[in-house]
Amino acid sequence: MKKRIFISTGEVSGDLQGALLVKALYQQAEKAGAEIEILALGGDRMEAAGAKLLGNTTKIGSIGIVEGLPYLFPTLSVQRRAKRYLQENPPDIVVMIDYSDPNISIGLHVRKHLANVPTAYFIAPQEWVVRINEKKTQWIVQISDYIYSVFPGEAEYYKSKGGNAVLVGHPLVDRMKNAPDRATAREKLGIAPDQTTIVLLPASRQQEIKYMMPVIFEAAQQIQSKVPDVRFLVPLSLEKYRTEIAQGIQDYQLQAEIIEGSPLDAIAASDLAITKSGTVNLEIALLNVPQVIMYRLAPITFWIAKNILKLKVPFVSPPNLVEMKEIVPEFIQNEATPENLALSALGLLQPEKREKTIADYQAMRSALGGEGACDRVARSILEQLAIVV
Repeated sequence: MKKRIFISTGEVSGDLQGALLVKALYQQAEKAGAEIEILALGGDRMEAAGAKLLGNTTKIGSIGIVEGLPYLFPTLSVQRRAKRYLQENPPDIVVMIDYSDPNISIGLHVRKHLANVPTAYFIAPQEWVVRINEKKTQWIVQISDYIYSVFPGEAEYYKSKGGNAVLVGHPLVDRMKNAPDRATAREKLGIAPDQTTIVLLPASRQQEIKYMMPVIFEAAQQIQSKVPDVRFLVPLSLEKYRTEIAQGIQDYQLQAEIIEGSPLDAIAASDLAITKSGTVNLEIALLNVPQVIMYRLAPITFWIAKNILKLKVPFVSPPNLVEMKEIVPEFIQNEATPENLALSALGLLQPEKREKTIADYQAMRSALGGEGACDRVARSILEQLAIVV
């Protein structure tokens, strides 16, 4: 009898991780001679990997109180439809990936209405970093029979709170196996071996186009004034951002081009990345490209986080979170100025700083664990369904 797996995630990074897991689940099920069906809240990558989407959540993601308001009702609508579907068509297991508040809501619903359905969390929300909401941590533990952790600190934290947390390693380690090397990527994109090339990664959410793209593009403009022959690459995360990115390139008179398809070609071909904080930072690190990271929220959101929630985080970017030490420079909110980004970027173009960054990346990579993270998670999920691989 075919087993049904429901996976819930959101945003571009969650869709990427979800697609890797969907692929691993189908491969491991085929090895076991078992039939499975995967239903999901996710995006185009998960659908391409073989999941049947109950709703596309990559277009309604945001971070922050103010920033999230325009997406509140679309998110609630998708959630209502998914919960209704789950009650009418109970799956054999529910798997949640990141996407904090929406997935906690899904998990609590499953616990209440589908108490016999096992659950798992893959890449748990970063309460283990911010540590400002003990209730949210308790909910994550409550709704998860298993917590598959990708960072050592994540596993240790949720174990300390009573969660059944297992360190599985990070799925991006596998993804990078098929990434192009510098020479191949440059040849594909028509970049000369000695041309200084910088990849700009300003946004995977609408709020980031507003708060981060102008800062990153102005920093690029300052770099261009110091390095006249520099070439900028801007991968397109979502088609809907094309017009705004193209207009930004024109406004700042950048020697830049929009790159379609996988961003890995643009990253691998580059000497440096200037990027917003997110999963992409880990991809950049695993490709041994030095990077400068920034993040900005709406001023009111940042004020609430700092003054009311008393939010204090040691780091925000994944490369620095792996071992809780600074490998790459981060600039947050008021420190995220074009001048700071440009100065840091110009420093990282120098051989000495570049070599130190790459050496630190190697130590970080060792701490992430070996290849096969998604296969390990997939086998564990299938075992809960009495499918032995």
